[in-house]
Amino acid sequence: MCAAEVSSPNALHDWYNEHHGWLHGWLSKRLGCSFNAADLAQDTFLRLLAKGRDLPSVREPRAYLSTIAHSLLVNHWRRQDIERSYLEALAARPEYYAPSPEAREMIVESLVQIDAMLDRLPEKVRSAFLMSQLEGQTYAAIAEVLGVSERMIKKYMAQAMLHCLTIEVE
Repeated sequence: MCAAEVSSPNALHDWYNEHHGWLHGWLSKRLGCSFNAADLAQDTFLRLLAKGRDLPSVREPRAYLSTIAHSLLVNHWRRQDIERSYLEALAARPEYYAPSPEAREMIVESLVQIDAMLDRLPEKVRSAFLMSQLEGQTYAAIAEVLGVSERMIKKYMAQAMLHCLTIEVE
């Protein structure tokens, strides 16, 4: 497909007709599930549609689509990991403490958002924040583990806290 065709009003329709089957197969191989592959293929084209502008001039539409789909795949796998971890923790609790399915979904969604927020932090800032907040380690202990000064840990924590306060909920 040439650049002139890509910028036409029907470009998305054309891309969908030409590449949806291939994309679905590409995703099916990676997921091992045709249903999830179909969902992610649709989401890939929705991402293109949501841009609200003409498609860029692309010489390799499949490479472009696979890049978008790969990002969606990573998000899908991360969400599965978070959900699996949450369900394992939930299974260890007595049944009468188990939240409703609606509450469970809200909790998993919150955990996914927290994970995405933490992923945007620099590595040392994220590590310091998690060691402090989840493990209860002192700043001195964190500084020793990360090989920085305690003052730097205070800066990392301030950076992480500011990030938490200014993050926009998606």
